[in-house]
Amino acid sequence: MSYSEGMSDPIPFSTALRERSSTAHSGSEHAGFMADLLRGNGTREDYVNLVIQHWFIYAALEAAAERMRTDPVAAPFISDKLTRLPALEADLEFLVGDDWRERIEPLPTTQRYVDRINQVGAVWAGGFVAHHYTRYLGDLSGGLYIGKVMKRQFGFETNGIGFYIFDEVADPAEFKNVYREQLDAAPWDAAERERVIDEVLLAYRFNTELFEDLARAKESSAA
Repeated sequence: MSYSEGMSDPIPFSTALRERSSTAHSGSEHAGFMADLLRGNGTREDYVNLVIQHWFIYAALEAAAERMRTDPVAAPFISDKLTRLPALEADLEFLVGDDWRERIEPLPTTQRYVDRINQVGAVWAGGFVAHHYTRYLGDLSGGLYIGKVMKRQFGFETNGIGFYIFDEVADPAEFKNVYREQLDAAPWDAAERERVIDEVLLAYRFNTELFEDLARAKESSAA
């Protein structure tokens, strides 16, 4: 059923979006690579490889945010409090070394993910918001937990897990509530809301396939 089909009093868009993407979200969270990492079955190298791929994704996403700052639909969602790229770069300097930029490369799914963010982030506010929502609201939810687990497993303090520390977001729950209110207030008709939901599902698929890529890369290096 579409967002509005059969509904005389449709539920808020943010609720529909969460419900329609819950299965994809769960599938991404429980992908083998990430599940192993959270259970303590991953290595420090596994974690570093994840951080590397995040850098490419957030470089694209935050470049798109700069392009979208003047867009009336996208602008309300953009907050410097969410910016992750400086933290990721500090993490990579700590985890990989000063020459980290010369030593990293995107996996195939990461490159496709980046290409899609670049594509929609140049011309389509709804598509940009879909990727923004998928990444940052996830970071403010499960991401905070992941950071704590990585800290415990690998003996990090703040170096190495800066990506997961949101010092400027005093109340993540309230921040997410405001974000959902902005989703509900966005001037999208039913067809556009369907497009946004589809793009969120695509973003979750990219995340799941990225974990599959990371698992394959791990297997190849162990062979």
